Amino acid sequence: MATQSSKIEWTESTWNPVRGCTRVSEGCRFCYAERIAARFSGKGMAYEGLAENTKAGPRWTKQVRLVPELLNEPLKWRTPRRIFVNSMSDLFHEQVELSFIQKVFDVMRRADRHQFQVLTKRSERLLEFSPKLPWYPNVWMGVSVEDNRVTHRIDALRQTGAQIKFLSLEPLLGALPNLTLEGIDWVIVGGESGPGAREMQKKWVIDIRDQCVDANVMFFFKQWGGKRKSKTGRKLDGRTYDEIPV
Repeated sequence: MATQSSKIEWTESTWNPVRGCTRVSEGCRFCYAERIAARFSGKGMAYEGLAENTKAGPRWTKQVRLVPELLNEPLKWRTPRRIFVNSMSDLFHEQVELSFIQKVFDVMRRADRHQFQVLTKRSERLLEFSPKLPWYPNVWMGVSVEDNRVTHRIDALRQTGAQIKFLSLEPLLGALPNLTLEGIDWVIVGGESGPGAREMQKKWVIDIRDQCVDANVMFFFKQWGGKRKSKTGRKLDGRTYDEIPV
């Protein structure tokens, strides 16, 4: 579970030097990481004590664990690749100290043959720590935005020192008609998937795509989602959108 090839369409590998998380907004309601962690939460397993199966479904236990022994993993990967940092957590979680985040950034600096994709919902903490972090060109920083209630995360991202800034509009739970894309390099859109998945409307996706075209921002359409995302696919108006920063 620590380092592996990824089936996430916009990345190639995952690296999880932090395990465990907590819910912060509506986009977390059917969190895929929470479901996976609950499956691997048995005694001696990677997420022991970090998630559990309850009558209401999988739930984080509000414990977060640092895994310093995994810090140097990307240095061992010789072939350049895109790496999603903490696909099973949030690097800017309140229980992760700045000193550990700085260690993660130092590894990303030394492993500069890779591109590292860091994604957070905790934009306030990201902005607070930004002046204390070294923003190398191979570190792409993104925020998750599921609906209009959390668009403030974009403003925080814009103020950071990241050289490549991106938005993950997934799971997209509502229209986002007035995105401010100044300073944003890349937008990913995707529908929710798995049990209980909420529907994403096509007009929301079309509108975001058109905003990206107007702002000359790269657009990546990840999936329509649903209970079985393999059936709904990822084509929009008969084609796939796979734009990624170079």
